[in-house]
Amino acid sequence: MTRVLVVDDHPVVRGGLVGWLAAQPDIDVVAEAADGLEALAAVAEHSPDVVLMDLRMPRMDGVTATGRIAAAHPGVRVLVLTTYDTDADIVRAVEAGATGYLLKDTPLPQLADAVRAAARGETVLAPPVAARLVSRMRAPAVEAPTARELQVLGGVARGLTNAEIGRELFIGEATVKTHLLRVFAKLGVDDRTRAVLVAVERGLLPGPGSAG
Repeated sequence: MTRVLVVDDHPVVRGGLVGWLAAQPDIDVVAEAADGLEALAAVAEHSPDVVLMDLRMPRMDGVTATGRIAAAHPGVRVLVLTTYDTDADIVRAVEAGATGYLLKDTPLPQLADAVRAAARGETVLAPPVAARLVSRMRAPAVEAPTARELQVLGGVARGLTNAEIGRELFIGEATVKTHLLRVFAKLGVDDRTRAVLVAVERGLLPGPGSAG
């Protein structure tokens, strides 16, 4: 029997997944959770073989929970199941330790097969996700942000508006926006918050607790 924990913050979706998987003769749904924090507690209590993990959830998201599960319970496989297939989401999940990455339009029979494959330690990727990862690997190295772009992003990290950053750096607000768009493209993100988080993760900006 493959022991499974289902994690999703939408009760209807979670209930549907639990019902389908529990109906499989070789799959035992040992627990369910509505967010990353509940998932961590459930993994510690029930020791599942596979965690079916949503990404966007309150309190603790799926990527953070995946990283913590991978660190504390290396034998537990995490299979991401989400509606999001952006490069940034995929890479963050894989880097956190996810065994696979599926989209919520995956037919239920294929989902059950994917859970079985994940339990065997196999990597399971939805075709669009695999295509994105391959194209990303084949793409030329991404240009690093310039010193000026990092100055602008540093202003964002300090909570400044575009206008305030412009006044501080003696550049126009339109120029600030241009720098930010270039940073977004180079970091593979699509918003200010993610840009700052990724820049800190990569050591391009100091973390919140750093001096200076």
